[in-house]
Amino acid sequence: MKKKLRPNTLVRLTKSAKIAFAQAKIKQKYIDDLPLIFLGEIKNMPEHGIFVGHKSGKVYSGYHVFDFEEIPIDET
Repeated sequence: MKKKLRPNTLVRLTKSAKIAFAQAKIKQKYIDDLPLIFLGEIKNMPEHGIFVGHKSGKVYSGYHVFDFEEIPIDET
């Protein structure tokens, strides 16, 4: 079972999400804004979250939380 993201943490794409997006030739809007800050899950959209770009401050909402993983404190 995947570890649940904690609100207000820095996150990055999981390896499996990177591979899936590359194979599908999908470039997400937030890709140049990584890492993101995970604000929390949208209450009426389970497994979808609200993220803020660490570099730009732009808000990205409605993305699947399982595509992201927390960045360990020793890597920040």
